[in-house]
Amino acid sequence: MVACSWCWGRRRAADERSVHLPTNPVQPNVTARRVVIPALAASAALLVGLWIWVAQPLPPALLAAGTDPGLVLLDRHGRELRTTRAGDGSRRRWVPLGEIDPDLIAAFLVAEDHRFYRHGGVDLRAVGRAAWSNLRAGRVVSGGSTIGMQLARLLRPVPRSWSGKLQQALWALRLERHLDKQTILEQYLNRVPLGQGAVGVEAGAALYFAAAASEVSLGQAALLAGIARAPSGDNPLVAPRRAGRRREHGLSRLTALGYALPGAAHRAAMEPVIATGGRAAFLAPHFTSQILGWTERRGTPAAGRWRTSLDLSLQEELEAEVRHTIETLARRGARHAAVVVLDNGTGEILAWVGSPDFWADTAGQVDMVVSPRQPGSALKPFLYALALDRGYTPATVLPDVARVYQTATGPYAPRNYDRGHHGPVRVREALGSSYNIPAVELAERLGVPSLLRVLRGAGFASLRRSAEFYGLGLALGNGDVSLLELANGYRALASGGVWRPYRWHALAPGESLEPGRRIAGERSAALVLDILADPVARIPAFGLETPLDFPFPAAAKTGTSRHFTDNWAIAATGGFTVAVWVGNFSGRPMEGVSGVRGAGPLLHRAVLATARRYPPGQLPAPASAGAVPAGICRLSGLRASARCPT
Repeated sequence: MVACSWCWGRRRAADERSVHLPTNPVQPNVTARRVVIPALAASAALLVGLWIWVAQPLPPALLAAGTDPGLVLLDRHGRELRTTRAGDGSRRRWVPLGEIDPDLIAAFLVAEDHRFYRHGGVDLRAVGRAAWSNLRAGRVVSGGSTIGMQLARLLRPVPRSWSGKLQQALWALRLERHLDKQTILEQYLNRVPLGQGAVGVEAGAALYFAAAASEVSLGQAALLAGIARAPSGDNPLVAPRRAGRRREHGLSRLTALGYALPGAAHRAAMEPVIATGGRAAFLAPHFTSQILGWTERRGTPAAGRWRTSLDLSLQEELEAEVRHTIETLARRGARHAAVVVLDNGTGEILAWVGSPDFWADTAGQVDMVVSPRQPGSALKPFLYALALDRGYTPATVLPDVARVYQTATGPYAPRNYDRGHHGPVRVREALGSSYNIPAVELAERLGVPSLLRVLRGAGFASLRRSAEFYGLGLALGNGDVSLLELANGYRALASGGVWRPYRWHALAPGESLEPGRRIAGERSAALVLDILADPVARIPAFGLETPLDFPFPAAAKTGTSRHFTDNWAIAATGGFTVAVWVGNFSGRPMEGVSGVRGAGPLLHRAVLATARRYPPGQLPAPASAGAVPAGICRLSGLRASARCPT
């Protein structure tokens, strides 16, 4: 009994010593209240402030249609090329909702916001769906914007960011608070950009279909609504195939949601992507379309009267020459051609013909002035300029003999166009006659990375792959480049080896040129031009008479890609550079048409047409760059001597 009492007392004393109660205990929920209550109060104040802001009347000038001066593009002599104005003289004519074709309204609702009449400005279901899609893709692929939010961005431009999206949502709520659905829809359809400077459905219908918004067909309505998400890149003047795919998607949505019958949608899908009749077509269409595309991508306001660098009379003559060339070569399988002309001194674009017929359905809008293709031997002058910079001379002897190169992709055995071998040849003959084997040997010695560096410096931005990808074939033009890049690269050689960007607008009085970058030494550039202008150097490969001969100094070169797929021809004079392409947009080979026989005659006529308007001038002379003529031993390529005369 005593033992048990003693044990119980010991346990009680130990328990009392181990428990230390705080003198001022703090209730756990007190801290929570100190945080939560101010947060709730701040949130409530924010919501009240937003409600007050949403309830405030809209600014009086916010919804005004306003006056837009529009854009008129002129040629260098003031002749009108194109206008973004509608038929009544304004850039856009405000169209009441009741005058817009119901199919057009339905197409935009289906494409942009099919729950438009069931939400209050922000569609939470669409926002959730967009967030889930973006999370799964790991990037922003859907924005979840309603028509109200898009209208808010058109009225109050904000950055394309999460904060900008929040501002759009708030403005959409404010618009819904003060405007009915019909007014919001009318405002949106009259403000939506549709590419090429067209703003609103009336301007878009007039531009692409020569029609009013009240008379568009089902297919035209689906196309206009489809390009609204990417008007600069998907409009039918720039990308007819992408525009067609947008139309097909819109038609399928219209059918799925009950706005169109399957038979009507099928017939609509068979319509031409772009109309050819109606109002007068604009002039220099590829050129002006590119200008508007560049302007939209840079965010430059398209308003006023812009004087471009284009010479409309030269443009029209070269358009006729392109059509004549295609008629002549049709039996050899050539269907398309293109021409671009640059002023060497200023870089101004004097002519730009992207296809034989801009209004031909689907294919006509393809612009081969800016569409990259393999240029064949047309890149060789830049290789030889690099060699001359490295100490080679026009008399240096190169081997034109059979050789197999071991490359990362396997053995590579280049062949000449004539399938023959010419033994030791001088640089002048190798370049003038465009022999392939000496060019590949030169690329092996100089290094493909060095050649690629020179080409990129010369403005060939289309060459995006690595030197290992192109390999030695880069010397023979196995990388895709554009006709415009090629013309401006040759212009750099004619400008003493200094590259400067081209320009589409006329040089204003007193305006200075952009600073250039040197891609080749002045002497090397002059020597390359001297070789390309030497008719004797061309004789071994091309004969005594070729389309590359002119009554004034002109450095000319041709190129032919594999299987006669692409023909190229370029000529640089002291005053201007002309580049032409002949082939098929589809990539289908022609029937044995080489550059000198396909593109060469077109180049010849284009150069003469340009020379009738602009003086060709004189090419830079090698002597003016410090080169000295000397007698050369034909066998060694060195200075002639008693043992080795010329």
